Amino acid sequence: MLFKKKGLFTVSDAQKVIELASEENAKEIIVMCEAIDDDAKRRLWDYAKGVELMSDLTGEERKVRVEILEGYVSDKVKGIEL
Repeated sequence: MLFKKKGLFTVSDAQKVIELASEENAKEIIVMCEAIDDDAKRRLWDYAKGVELMSDLTGEERKVRVEILEGYVSDKVKGIEL
């Protein structure tokens, strides 16, 4: 899933992304933003690690890959606007 945010990507934005990704059982989260808060980065990485740990406990093989593209937000790329 691709999420786009012009301006600063904050913790509340990260929470919205996590909620949407968990509903869809997304295997990949890509965030495209101009700048990102360190706490928001940590929240996304913690979610990915939490999914991996829970899948280990339940015997599933599930991972979430998180990629953060910081600096430029393209209008030509289709994604979920925050």
